[in-house]
Parts: sequence; C-alpha cells; structure tokens
Amino acid sequence: PRCQQRLVVAVGGNALQRRGEEMTLSNQLAAAAEVAPILKTLMKQHEVVLTHGNGPQVGQLALQRTGATWDVLGAESQGQIGYVFSQALASVGQPAAALLTQVVVAADDPAFDDPAKLVGPLYSHDEAAQLATSEPTWTLKADGDHFVRRCVPSPKPLRILQLGAVEALLEMQSSAAKQSTKAGDHHHHAAAVAPPLLPIACGGGGVPVVERAGPGGAVFVCGVEAVIDKDHCGALLATSLRADGFIILTDGGGIWEKFGKPGAREMARATCGYLRSTNAGAGFPGSMGPKVEAAVAFVANSVAAGKSGAWAAIGDLRDAEKIVAGEAGTLITMELGRGVGAEEVTWRE
Repeated sequence: PRCQQRLVVAVGGNALQRRGEEMTLSNQLAAAAEVAPILKTLMKQHEVVLTHGNGPQVGQLALQRTGATWDVLGAESQGQIGYVFSQALASVGQPAAALLTQVVVAADDPAFDDPAKLVGPLYSHDEAAQLATSEPTWTLKADGDHFVRRCVPSPKPLRILQLGAVEALLEMQSSAAKQSTKAGDHHHHAAAVAPPLLPIACGGGGVPVVERAGPGGAVFVCGVEAVIDKDHCGALLATSLRADGFIILTDGGGIWEKFGKPGAREMARATCGYLRSTNAGAGFPGSMGPKVEAAVAFVANSVAAGKSGAWAAIGDLRDAEKIVAGEAGTLITMELGRGVGAEEVTWRE
C-alpha cells in the first residue's frame, strides 16, 4: 500500500455468520475476533472506518420480534453487531465507537414496490412452500440454486445523517497519528499516546429514514420499512468521506468467472468498464452483484469528483491484509494501464 490512506472497510453480515454455521453470539464473536487484529494493523498505517452488513442478524431479529418495524430492527442490529465488533477490537487493544447511523432514502424509491434485499435464514424449497401459506405477507426469492430467503425493500441510500460524527472521529485518528510520530521523533515512548478510535458506521446500510416537510419549513425525519444494501451505503460513505479505498470483505473471496464450476478463475485486477460491460457478479450465490456495483460506483464517482487514484477491492475476510497489499482478492480501478488496447482484466494464477 502507498503512504497513509483513508479506507472504508465493509464486512458482510454473512462473513460474521458463515453459511452452515449456527447463528450464535459465540460464533459471531469468533468471526469478529478474526478480523479485529487485521483492522488494528490497518489502523497503524491508515485512517479506517468500519461498516458492516446485517442480513442474517436482522432477519433473525425479525423472527423473534414479529411486531417490530424494519427500521427499528435495523437500529437494533447496528447495536448488536457494533457491540460484537467493539468487544473483539477492545480485546486486541483497539478501541472502537459504534455510531447509530440514519440514512436518508427517497419516499418514492421504486424499491418499495419490488422487495429485493435478502434477509434472515436460508429456507429449503419445501420450507418456502409452507411459508407461502403461513406468512402470506412475505416476499420470498431464491438465494443460489438450493435455498430461498425472505426479501424486503432496499431503497438507494442518498445521504448519511451522522457523517459529521464519522469525520470528527477520523480527524482524531489523523491527529493521533501525528502525535505518535512527534512522540517518536522526540524519543518519547510512543505508547503513551492513546490509540485512536475506530468508527463503526452505517451498519446494515444504516437505519432507513425519509425526510418529510412539516409546517413552517420544518423537516421531519421518519423511519421507513426497508433494509438498505450495506455495500451501496458503504460506497456512499466512502465517497462522502473522500476515501482513497473501499474494501468489501466477503465469506468467499474476490470476483470469479464461472464461480464454483470447472475452469473457475478469480480476477486479480479489473477496470470499472470491464466489470460493467461483462455484468460481472451476476449469477453469484446471494449477493456478489451488489458488491461489484457498489465497488464500481465508488471508483467511478470518486474519479469524477477528482480523486483519480481511487480504488476498491473485494476479497475474503481472512485475506484482508493481503487485499490491501494487492496480493489477494480483486482490485478495481478506473484503468489498469495507459495506452490503446491496455488490458482491462488480469487473473490470479
């Protein structure tokens, strides 16, 4: 990696809750304990913000609390998962601050008419047939070839209400880095400088809210029944913070061609143009499509806003350090090389 960069790191709800594992607090703490030392290492060299998914967890909360609305469940999952990460990070000496984050969406977003966000547990096709009778208000859609999951509306994130709080914590990170450098220069013991806080923001895509005009020009903020895609919200967070890099950590590596089939191969680097033209990420089990879209959107929007070196990466949670070094996962940039006919994709051996 180049010198200090500002990074937004997104961990999928499925990376905390691997397929086939029982959803228990101890399993989630174990998964968070894997990523905590990696985040601490990244914090030594870079400014870092952590965001996370909540698909499995928010779906489980919905089953336990049938009367609760999706915005409240989203807020609860931010608390639950923020706590899991904070605990794992504190255990490796890295303090964190989980921020309850509200994200504005449009009240007339077409997603409200077409639920598409997969949440909750995996159901077999037989179980799905029973649910169609027992839960007539649910929308059920396929997740891969063998399972079905519940679907809820997933509107596009427009604005993050707590962005200023994240920026304030990042400012503290950069001033702490300067202090520790100074301490080192003056031969003081650098450990005397308290480690900076790692902000955890926009968990589960943020709590979805709409803004409604009230009397006398007042603006009311109201929660809505939806779950925002955490990768799209992560891309918005990274763009809004003018981040250098946006890293999406998964439970299954980078972007593959022919995933899970003979002759499968993983992309090492790819341009936004290549990924758009090949519709890469389509047909993956679950949710690679939105991850690729979000990564491409971050790079394209950042470059358009003048950050020419912006990059995104998608890779396995267990390879996070290697991903930042370009040794694992898939790196996404505007272009790979200069000149006519330059390659638009390279593959891992």
